[in-house]
Amino acid sequence: MQNDEIRDAVRAVIGSVAPGADLQALRPDRLLREQIDLDSMDWLNVLAALQERLAIAIPEPDYGRLGTLDAIVAYVADRRSNPTADAAGVAVAPDVSPPEADHRIDGVRVALRPIRPDDAARERDFIRALSDETRYQRFMATVGEMPPSQLRTLTNVDQRRDLALAATVDRDGAEVFVGVARFGVDTTGAGCEFAVVVSDDWHGTGLAGILMQALIDVARRRGLRTMEGFVLATNSRMLKLARQLGFRQLPDAESRETVRVVRNL
Repeated sequence: MQNDEIRDAVRAVIGSVAPGADLQALRPDRLLREQIDLDSMDWLNVLAALQERLAIAIPEPDYGRLGTLDAIVAYVADRRSNPTADAAGVAVAPDVSPPEADHRIDGVRVALRPIRPDDAARERDFIRALSDETRYQRFMATVGEMPPSQLRTLTNVDQRRDLALAATVDRDGAEVFVGVARFGVDTTGAGCEFAVVVSDDWHGTGLAGILMQALIDVARRRGLRTMEGFVLATNSRMLKLARQLGFRQLPDAESRETVRVVRNL
């Protein structure tokens, strides 16, 4: 697929999500969301549709690299020409298996395990059950029902380069997610960006700390040197946990609403 074909495909996807957009007037080097009225859910739908139309997987940590038409075309061209490499073309991490462990929290057995492709329904129900505030803190956007294509992205994880973990409990004989944590390796191959969220009724139980420590342990054993994340400045609970885990807090150069937290591994 040539770059012009990729560009046409991207325009077609945007047109399906934003039918009134003047696609031919798009400047390729400007942020698409500054040129087209796309809210956060529209943007997730664009990325999900791109994955289906172009038959590539776009890991969640790569979303920030796809702001312009030129950036999307370059990204897709690289992925299609080098499908066995990661998105940045760096080496895949050493084969350090994701952890599986059981914990007792307030007398309840909580199992920690890697997320699998067959977890899409569990991930959907987990996100659906989060309060509006918790969902916004996780995605930094107003997110409603996740489309199936986005759920596939969240549950089809390499687990050698990136990592996605679920904390589960047994509820009336069914396995239910009560926490999810993940990291994605950055473009240098030396660091990673994390995200973590737990169910509202598990706030304050220490589950988020258990999930974060599991991420840190795997990242360190895989030879990564730094871990970072972006936390809403109003999310005092997560900022406190980050401090307790040894993360430094730095201003986010792109937004006053978020704080960049960084830790050397």
